Amino acid sequence: MKTIKLAIAGLFLLVANATQAQVSINVNIGNPPAWGPVGYTEMEYYYLPDIEAYYDVRASQFIYFGGGRWVRTTYLPRQYRNYDLYGGYKVVLTDYHGRTPYTYFDRHRVKYYKGYHGGPQRPYKPRPVYGYNDRRDYKRYDKHDKHYDKHHDKHDRHDHDDHHDHGHGRR
Repeated sequence: MKTIKLAIAGLFLLVANATQAQVSINVNIGNPPAWGPVGYTEMEYYYLPDIEAYYDVRASQFIYFGGGRWVRTTYLPRQYRNYDLYGGYKVVLTDYHGRTPYTYFDRHRVKYYKGYHGGPQRPYKPRPVYGYNDRRDYKRYDKHDKHYDKHHDKHDRHDHDDHHDHGHGRR
């Protein structure tokens, strides 16, 4: 009888421990970025073939090779600052769970070469739209409106000059 009670208690502890491990895994999975592909609920990493880098969903960090080592950062390195995360293809690494996906970089680089595109992808959220008139809600007033003043007109000309001069990248 004592053996049966011990076996039941051991089984209970085993089930409780397995349940705790499952909860731990689910809690550690982060929210995908807005530019991440729709349809994957429990992924940990994306491989970005065009720039040969990884994205850690849990930590919200990019992982790339730089300065002779693998680096984790919140932002892409300078040479990729204009890379289109919404338009670039993301390989979802569903078969890797750990802290160093770059262990398989040689395989990933060959299998998912630069320019690789699998099936079509849609991002979790639409691409943000930044336009010329985004900050200009005061334009709803015309010159005959009692809320309009010359101050607005002066800023309008200034904003136009700023957008014209600074929107073209490096000189």
